Amino acid sequence: MQPLTGVRVIDVTQIMAGPFCTMLLGDMGADIIKIEKPDGGDDVRRSGPPFVAGESATFLNIGRNKRSVVIDMKRPEGAEIVRGMARDAEIFVQNLRPGRLEGFGLGYENIRAVNPAIVYATITGFGRTGPYKDKPGFDLMAQGLSGIMSVTGHPGQPPVKVSVPITDLNAGLFTAYGILAAYVNRLRTGVGQHVDSSLMEAGVAYTMWESAIYFTTGRSPGPNGSAHQISAPYQALPVSDGYITVGGANQRNWQRFCRAIDRTDLISDSRFENNAGRMANRPALEEELGKTLTTQPAAHWLTILEEAGVPCGPINDISQVYADPQVIARDMVVEVEHPTAGAIRNVGIPVKFSETPGSIRRPPPRFAEHTEEVLGEFGYSPDEIDSLRSQGIVKTLQDV
Repeated sequence: MQPLTGVRVIDVTQIMAGPFCTMLLGDMGADIIKIEKPDGGDDVRRSGPPFVAGESATFLNIGRNKRSVVIDMKRPEGAEIVRGMARDAEIFVQNLRPGRLEGFGLGYENIRAVNPAIVYATITGFGRTGPYKDKPGFDLMAQGLSGIMSVTGHPGQPPVKVSVPITDLNAGLFTAYGILAAYVNRLRTGVGQHVDSSLMEAGVAYTMWESAIYFTTGRSPGPNGSAHQISAPYQALPVSDGYITVGGANQRNWQRFCRAIDRTDLISDSRFENNAGRMANRPALEEELGKTLTTQPAAHWLTILEEAGVPCGPINDISQVYADPQVIARDMVVEVEHPTAGAIRNVGIPVKFSETPGSIRRPPPRFAEHTEEVLGEFGYSPDEIDSLRSQGIVKTLQDV
């Protein structure tokens, strides 16, 4: 048993934000019925390279714990099949271009008409209201509009996006959180509702430090490289063989840091005697620390700083991440057996439960793999499925 065992989710999502949301729900045990378009399905299947057995590596992670059903929702008969599925589901998630599903008769009002208790979630670029509500959304644009790119990178350099699609992923995460809150309310009251989130809002919500500075001072913070907006030193610092991270974010840790690296002179230096001074004189602070830290490699300093109780750490590349003993101990890489790709590795589940742990129960589905299985569960006979196939309304695995 997982926390969401028995909860049925109709998943009409593609690319990243929506599929990430439904992946999270699937990891917690929900039955994710992924509705895909006939002409190749979810575009992320073809987003690569690299590809493994014809699927993108991204899909082989984000597609897990889902069943693939191919239905042409543009056709009235196809839309009717999806409405019938929604009648017997608890949750419906979509992130198609604004107005797209409404045009098929599959918007919130259409689905609520057949299932008033449904929790219907929409992820868009900018939300369902406001002057930008009809604009398509992409992570790059959302990072720019939300202010994230204005504080990422180094001073005086061109704007830099966060390399991971942070507004996509966080929109999916926020929507999953909203769905679960709405589902708890449904369990109490029997009433469903529309959950509405966006990439833009996911970006703005993550500017907590920067927004607080603006609200208080009227000043828009700028980029600081790896440094913090209000504390110093709290950043990546150079060593002889690269960089390490150091968190001297309060006076006690600052003094521990100076003693550990044998630079007690910095404690009494008037420029650095408190956090305000260290922030005001950060270039000079970085220069002084660099003089000492670049004399030894990362392993030397990390050992010394950890023994002194100073927050610190390495800067791992992705291969080093999955060799890290703590990452391994927390099961953050999981091997899954795929019917055509063989053994594949997936990013693990980042939330642990003592009694009802999440799990990766299904490998990412092959395109149309579960059409017959799922339609059969919703009462369609083999003859009816064959008729729908012959009309091109659905596709099954044997059609692709």
